[in-house]
Order: sequence, then C-alpha cells, then structure tokens
Amino acid sequence: MSESPDPRLPSARSAPTVPYASYLRVYEPLAAFPEPERTHWADYARRGATPTAQDELRRSLVDLVRVPVVGVPVHESADAFTAEVDGVLLVCPWRTRLRGWLALQELQAEFPLPVLDAALPAAARRRATEEYELWRGRNPDARPWIRTGVWQVPLRWFVLVADEEREYVPGEGLRYRTPMVQARRRLARGLRTLREAEGYGMLAEGLVEVGSWLEEFHPRSMVELDYGGLLHALPAERLDADHSAADLAAGLAALRTGDRDGAARTYGALAERWRAVRERLFAN
Repeated sequence: MSESPDPRLPSARSAPTVPYASYLRVYEPLAAFPEPERTHWADYARRGATPTAQDELRRSLVDLVRVPVVGVPVHESADAFTAEVDGVLLVCPWRTRLRGWLALQELQAEFPLPVLDAALPAAARRRATEEYELWRGRNPDARPWIRTGVWQVPLRWFVLVADEEREYVPGEGLRYRTPMVQARRRLARGLRTLREAEGYGMLAEGLVEVGSWLEEFHPRSMVELDYGGLLHALPAERLDADHSAADLAAGLAALRTGDRDGAARTYGALAERWRAVRERLFAN
C-alpha cells in the first residue's frame, strides 16, 4: 500500500453521485491483519472521516478518462471502509488494484473483442494481465474484501442475510449487516436445500463460489450487503417495498416443506424483479 487519498478529488458530499453498483463486503477485525498492516488500519481509523463508496467509485473512474486509458490502478489503494461493532474495530480494505485485475478478467470473458478494444486497447489489457500474473505469483493467497454487482444485487447474496437485518434510510442507503457465523450458517442451510431440489443448479453453484470466498475470512468478521448506487437508480417507493432477502428466504422455506410450486412462484417473481432492473443497463 503506497497511496493516500487525493484531496483534490471530489467528495461524496460535493460531487454528483456515480451509480449503479451494489456491493458485498467483508469487514475483518484488526486481529486478522498481520503487521505492519494492522497498525496502518488502526491509525487510519483514528483519523476519522473515511471515504465513502461513492468516493471509491469516482477514484476508479478517474483512470478511465485519462489518455491513455488506465484500466487497472498502478498502485494499490491504502483506503478502507471501517465499522465498530461491540467496541471492536472492523476493517474492509478497498484493494482497488486487485479488484481491477479481477474485473478485467470478467470483462474479457463476457464481452466481444470489438467492445473490449473500444473500452480498453488490447495492449493495455495485455500489460495488465502480465502485471497481474507477476503480482499473483508473489501473493498467491490474496483475495478481495469487496464484490460488486452492476445494475443488480445478485440473488445468491440475499441467502446470507435476513429481513430483520435490513436497514433502509430514504435518500441515504439500503443495506444488511450480519455476523460472519450467521452468513455461513444461512449459506450452508440454503445450499443443502437447493441441492435437494431440482431447477436451482445455477443458484446453488453461485452459493458454492460465495461460500468458498467467505471461508477465507476471520470467523468474527461482519458481512455487509449494500445496495450502493442502486439507491440512485431505483424509485424510493421501489426501494422501500424491496424485501428481497425475505422473499428468497420464503422461497427456500417453501422448498424445505416440499412446496415446489410455491417456491417456483416466489423465486420466479424475485428473479423477474431483478431482471427488470438489470435490463436498464441496456436501455440506451
């Protein structure tokens, strides 16, 4: 980690909001970090006034408007999100450079070459891939603390949280926060249910992948599902009425009791709601 926040960049309070991503974050206790990183985060938290998710997104977009385009940051971010739970400081490092490399891999797998070339020249992609391979060789166990969904909240994320953990403040945010042990317990139970049913293979595969990721973190961590920029893309009444975690839990409960028709209706309605949101990505 080598860079501090650039004070010349706009803050979330003074600049237009950049939508439209949701986030799944893990906040780990300081004890999970080795020195000297542990001391860095302790000092960082004491400074207060930490950046917001919108600040993070704006900083990542700065590189995309430079000439030439910088697809992945040159230096790793020294910033993090922090929270205090029961007197314990929890930290969620941004790891913007690592997430940039991973996002580039996803783009190369999903988009045709003409689209990729228009967004990021082949030479820049090649250079980023080479840099990532070298870095990965030195850091084989590295993983991101943050996952991102664009124009959606992936349905598998809702398995980790419960409706009673939902926090919605109109105009400010919609999120769920849950202890890691609860998230893992819900995931394991949901996975068992889906594997015993038919027609939910993709959701089950997604849970396996999320579960493998969660296993990498300290058991006393906190998991946060944040609607992020979707707050600015969806009407307030739509957000106020959104209880997707409860809906998915109802579908899983129906499967456990053998009510496959009821489960299909509940899950189908939930999937269609979020499909309609995701299709806005292609509206223009």
